[in-house]
Amino acid sequence: MAPYHIVEQGEHVSRIAKKYGLSDYRTIWDHGNNDELKRTRQNPNVLFPGDRLFVPDKEQRIEARPTDHRHRFVLKTHKLRLAIVVEDMYEKPVASAPAELHVEGEVRRLTTDSQGKIEQDIPSTAENARLIVKTPETPADGVVLPVKIGHLNPVDKVSGQKGRLANLGYYFGEIDETEDPDFRSAVEEFQCDHLPSPPRPNGVPAEVDGVCGPKTQAKLKEVHGC
Repeated sequence: MAPYHIVEQGEHVSRIAKKYGLSDYRTIWDHGNNDELKRTRQNPNVLFPGDRLFVPDKEQRIEARPTDHRHRFVLKTHKLRLAIVVEDMYEKPVASAPAELHVEGEVRRLTTDSQGKIEQDIPSTAENARLIVKTPETPADGVVLPVKIGHLNPVDKVSGQKGRLANLGYYFGEIDETEDPDFRSAVEEFQCDHLPSPPRPNGVPAEVDGVCGPKTQAKLKEVHGC
């Protein structure tokens, strides 16, 4: 009987599929037993610890071929793609900047595009990476940005909100489920920048309340990109 996999921090469907010997994450993600989780999470790369994911058994496939010929079999897989946008403290893209991506012991020398973005296919097993960006304004060794692949939690979780706020430069505390004062302050700053609305009598925009409700969550997800 096929098992249910209990998601741990840092896991995503591609990594889980690899663990069970499945070459295509969609074998799991598109299975009918996972419809409810799929509707809830929406993104196979953004799961939450404790999520239950049904993993179907591997199916044996038989191909009939004559024995007196040489045959080539092609295994089709779906690659995991890492996308990072680098911005300065004023949210301006760091464009055309030399960069190095360190992942799985490999160093890839890249250049950010006009939007400050780099995109690379990476192994589904990759969990930690480093992006080093070098510009005339940075130290000689560049700015080192640690990347924890698969660790971003859903936006409806406080840890997911903190993770996105941290990536956007608003929050610098622990990524957990605690709604601490620093988190509420970060939410307020984000709301000031991205949810403009008519001010109250005290001059504070109506949307700025430090509460990361559905509207703020939607905007946070939009600005962050996922």
